[in-house]
Amino acid sequence: MTITLDTVTALAPDQPSLKAASTQMKPAKWPVRARATSGDLVWGECQGSGANPYRVVFDAGDHGYTCTCPSRKFPCKHVLALMWMFAEDPGPFGPAEAPQWVDDWVGRRRKTGAAPKAPKTDGKSLTAARLTEAPPPEDPKAAARRRTAAAKRAQDTQAAIAAAVDDLDQWIADQLRAGLSALSADLTDRCRAIAARMVDGKAAALAGRVDELPARVLALPVEERIDALIAELGKLVLLTRAWRVSPEDPELRRLVATAETREEVLANPEALRVRAHWEVVGTQIATRRDGLVGQHTWLLNLDGGQPVFALLLDFFPASAGRRGGAFVSGDQFSAELVFYLARHPMRAVFAERAASEAPNRPWPQAAAADPLEHYLQVQYETPWASQAPVFLAPGRLAEAGGPRLWWRADDGKHALPLTVEPPTPVRGMALNATVGIWNGARLTLLAARSDWGRLAFDA
Repeated sequence: MTITLDTVTALAPDQPSLKAASTQMKPAKWPVRARATSGDLVWGECQGSGANPYRVVFDAGDHGYTCTCPSRKFPCKHVLALMWMFAEDPGPFGPAEAPQWVDDWVGRRRKTGAAPKAPKTDGKSLTAARLTEAPPPEDPKAAARRRTAAAKRAQDTQAAIAAAVDDLDQWIADQLRAGLSALSADLTDRCRAIAARMVDGKAAALAGRVDELPARVLALPVEERIDALIAELGKLVLLTRAWRVSPEDPELRRLVATAETREEVLANPEALRVRAHWEVVGTQIATRRDGLVGQHTWLLNLDGGQPVFALLLDFFPASAGRRGGAFVSGDQFSAELVFYLARHPMRAVFAERAASEAPNRPWPQAAAADPLEHYLQVQYETPWASQAPVFLAPGRLAEAGGPRLWWRADDGKHALPLTVEPPTPVRGMALNATVGIWNGARLTLLAARSDWGRLAFDA
């Protein structure tokens, strides 16, 4: 292998790229680092601010590389950081079989066959990139002014959020007085108007939920929209009342204003940590009205007797185009997840992750007689939640005297309507276990296990 420190210096597009790469070299940011058992491939996964890590791979023989980040510099800071760490100490890069995403890159790329060019540093320096300038000593009076200003900003933000919450409550009361039929007829424009006011009031998370409300309601048949609208408005009222009681509650603040950073979650000693074997059971990707793309990746804990779920949530601008996900439905791996503080912890981030293991482990057994037992438990603890994952016992997908398709339990006691029609060959097939998302009215299928193998519905 021919990756050296001089090679890294020569490949860097400029000195700022090396400086940026030096900030990405903390081992905690790389839950996966490995090299091929034979050949020159080296790969890793770098955890950024989002839930999905960036996937990085390079060929130490001819210096080819790729990364899933949206950077316009080539190579990006993640590629440079991985090369830099490997050149300094290849020990942590354990030999492993290349995962599918690495094999896919190898199959797509075109090798020139030419030997790598002799390194040229052009004045760039790894040593200079690692230097950190010591901040000048802060004047005590300036520090006091800074603390006072920060406290004032926090107070102003809290007051702005409270005013935004009051505006939302008043808006809901006005809609109820005017009649829900009128609201339903002009739902999109009215929700967009109040959401804009809430953004101005620093209640960005709550504004996003209100802005997305029309999409959830209008996706339903006309005869079901009023009932769904009542339920959605009721959940908003419950959320705002809970926030008024505990405005500093981490979960409520996350749902009303803004979420903690990944670093804050990992550093929180009160956060729940779970080390287990996980399977990616599905991904939901949707473009929001605010120009962001929301990516929900659902994981299932395969170690426990009872089904336990985790959610990796990521957002990125729609203008960046479709981003390649770091996870594929059906992937299994060992990992330690750290959960955001919540009454029913579900959203999480990676603390550490290992490569996939073989053979694949089976799913846990569905012990609950009621398929909505988990959903009802979530509703009891967080009545403002709009959806929750469900783990369904053996059943089938079938029609029920109309165009709508249903999941129906084999015992004949339970049935749930579906949001989207599954492929025709799946209808009537015996499903040994099924995972989906229940929103109170419809079931969105994610994956299922059958005698024919694993079925993915999120593609």
